[in-house]
Amino acid sequence: MPLTASLTINKLTKRFGDFTAVDKLDLALQPGEIFGLLGPNAAGKTTTIRMLAGIIRPSSGSANILGLDLFKDLNEIKSRIGYVAQHFALYPELTVTENLVFYSGLYSSDDPQRQAELLDQYGLTPYANRHAGQLSGGYMRRLSMVCALSHDPELIFLDEPTAGIDPVTRKELWDLFYDLAMAGKTLFVTTHYMEEAERCHQLAFLSHGKCVANDTPDEIKKMLDHKQIYTFDAGHEPAMLKGLNHLEGVDVINRFGNTMRLVADESLTLDKLTTFLNTWPSEDYVPVQASANLEDVFITLTTGESE
Repeated sequence: MPLTASLTINKLTKRFGDFTAVDKLDLALQPGEIFGLLGPNAAGKTTTIRMLAGIIRPSSGSANILGLDLFKDLNEIKSRIGYVAQHFALYPELTVTENLVFYSGLYSSDDPQRQAELLDQYGLTPYANRHAGQLSGGYMRRLSMVCALSHDPELIFLDEPTAGIDPVTRKELWDLFYDLAMAGKTLFVTTHYMEEAERCHQLAFLSHGKCVANDTPDEIKKMLDHKQIYTFDAGHEPAMLKGLNHLEGVDVINRFGNTMRLVADESLTLDKLTTFLNTWPSEDYVPVQASANLEDVFITLTTGESE
């Protein structure tokens, strides 16, 4: 028997005056799933989460969250979801434990045993009596998570939960996200990191408020099956780069140190690219074909978005 969706939204739209921040968005999330929402700045990611968390009201459309109607059952929805904002409102003058007790009280879930378990699970027990303002950025993120989980929510919204923290801490947090998913929780995550997108079970890309991709990471990569992906080593050659920008068939140029990566249409064959690069004899360019990755798709679909 198929599982009942944790979240289903249909034509969800948010307008601010004449500006449409989110435009007729359709999504569905299943229990135990980590769903990633990606998009450039101002694409509508945070606006989407704020609508679904009941912070701002949609202009139109519908959303069913945990079997409840977003417009009719908002208070009950809020009691069953968790929300970690980009800038979670921790109280720096309160200790770790005092912050957790405060947020637990907001949900009428003052359970000392659960609080102790959460502090232990998220590695905060040694810092229980430390003021939140004295924590590192990574441990402040952990405390934000613990506060949002204090009432054992079924659906958790995480708005860029690992922004600004080191790769080791990011990996540790993702291990905890997987633990939540294994326990049947549904996670809705926004992120700018492509390596995090790879960790999600399902993904959607937003561009100018519209959904331009929605599938598993592997299926999204196939969206560029009709394109040519080339990569080659390249030193500092401004003239060659300028020429590439005007070369017929080139859609995207992306640099990674000394490696150049191109997304092109089928008119730019490997032979044509090699012939073009050979006009710069100062370097020995050897382009090869490659498979599309998520960043190739993301940049191709969202080029022109405001930063």
